Amino acid sequence: MKKYDTVIFDLDGTLLDTLEDLADSVNFALGKYNFPSRKKEEVRSFVGNGVGRLMELSVPDGLNNPYYKECLADFRSHYSKNMQNKTKAYEGIMKLLDVLSKENYKLAIVSNKFDAAVKELNKIYFEQYIKVAIGESSNIAKKPAPDTVIKALKELDSTTDKAIYVGDSEVDVKTARNSGVKCVGVTWGFRDRELLKEKGADYIIDKPCELLDIIGDSEN
Repeated sequence: MKKYDTVIFDLDGTLLDTLEDLADSVNFALGKYNFPSRKKEEVRSFVGNGVGRLMELSVPDGLNNPYYKECLADFRSHYSKNMQNKTKAYEGIMKLLDVLSKENYKLAIVSNKFDAAVKELNKIYFEQYIKVAIGESSNIAKKPAPDTVIKALKELDSTTDKAIYVGDSEVDVKTARNSGVKCVGVTWGFRDRELLKEKGADYIIDKPCELLDIIGDSEN
């Protein structure tokens, strides 16, 4: 018997390596105002709390910068048109999703990326496997609030006791805890093992296939 029958995934750093496209759009927006560009590793550390926070950390003086809102708008516009230039699924993800789908797991994406981008990327990469994809929008609280996870569970007709959340960051660990579900931290994304361990991930995996051992074992 399955311990879990529902898997909710974060997107950036978990299913998709989006870092280069994010960094390109950040630097496009910054460059329009002659602001210093950001290195890829800086952008990596800024990702996880939505694009507003990403640009707040990227723009000099953040929200106090008089061009912050323009920079954010330029980022959104550029990223919407360039979100799949260099983005790709992490190695082993498509095989994992194929197995989960064939074994009739209920699958969803819950991300702090803006909702239109989440739905578009899901359509491009994962539509044959994942039918529920929820991103940041004005009408629902973003992670680490539990609202988007609860919404996904309702759309999947599932419950917290049968679900597990898979993500790569401290935001994901906190989201899972706030939602009342267990969290699987992944080490191939935008944060490292030590941080995931420190923040209290229930499980930590190094390869996508390792998730199968966790969700399929009723004794785990």
